[in-house]
Amino acid sequence: MPDPSTIPAPGGAPMRKVGIAGLGAYSPGKVLANADLEKMVDTSDQWIVERTGIRTRRVARPDQATSDLAVEASRGALAQAGIAPEAVELIVVATVTPDMPFPSTACVLQERLGSFRAACFDLNAACSGWLYAMDIAWQCVRSGRYENALVVGAEKLTAITDWKDRNTCVLFGDGAGAAVLAPTGPSGGEIRSAYLGADGRLQKLLYLPGGGSRNPASHESVEARLHYIRMEGREVFKHAVTAMIRAAEIALDRAGLTIDDVSWLVPHQANVRIMSAVAKRLGIPRERVISIIDHIGNISAASIPVALAEAAADGTIKPGDTLLLVAFGGGLTWGAVVLTM
Repeated sequence: MPDPSTIPAPGGAPMRKVGIAGLGAYSPGKVLANADLEKMVDTSDQWIVERTGIRTRRVARPDQATSDLAVEASRGALAQAGIAPEAVELIVVATVTPDMPFPSTACVLQERLGSFRAACFDLNAACSGWLYAMDIAWQCVRSGRYENALVVGAEKLTAITDWKDRNTCVLFGDGAGAAVLAPTGPSGGEIRSAYLGADGRLQKLLYLPGGGSRNPASHESVEARLHYIRMEGREVFKHAVTAMIRAAEIALDRAGLTIDDVSWLVPHQANVRIMSAVAKRLGIPRERVISIIDHIGNISAASIPVALAEAAADGTIKPGDTLLLVAFGGGLTWGAVVLTM
């Protein structure tokens, strides 16, 4: 397989080697424990832990929007990368909970950071969103069109969680993670490959029916509770495991690697049973799986960047490690990225 750095860009120049220059994460201060949920719906700590692996999740304040979470994670990533906010050239925010339908949360984030040179847009691929955003930003930077990119996954899922539905309200939390992509030298890390996929025929397995042009906000839509997440858990589980495994295999093949080359599997933090099933079928032992779901819950597009930032900060992930990132989300969407730190 050819070295990606030698593949000509559209203009004729070779593609550049691009890696993660900095990581950042932010979790809101309020902790919602399983014991708190026991007082809200018919559930128990044991039931939640056994089925999801979640013990606590973070909840943003009423006055905090998704951009407020994103700006904290972004500042951390930029500081680690040593890149001034005003030098950022591209901002991509992956989210299903934007501050508002428009303008994009990326534009709101740009204003907060002072990154006025940057092109900005939001991306909605649900829980796969950050991997979609990574692939797009990677192509933009390695082609030479942009010198760097800020890629953010940020969610305030508690704003669209039905606290009367015990099957979904135990899952979701709030948070943000960010990465700065930039060209790297011969000894630096690099993104090795990516693979993205989707199947719109499965859209009703995980979706939010209200708030768009199909079901705009009205008294009727609110009364019908259309503005909350709906999920067919068993069907999502089945399709998620299959899609994530296929995505991982394709991404590894594109990188010219095998599962034995992987230092760490970093899956979307959706459900410990899904994560375990994917790891088992890929042949990756549990001790090589990055899991933070016990204290963050499912934070959709933010889960992988937050997991990366936490694992890098505590020394679990080290320079030179090869990571396999894999996710699925509403759409249904799925994706995988292989990179070396």
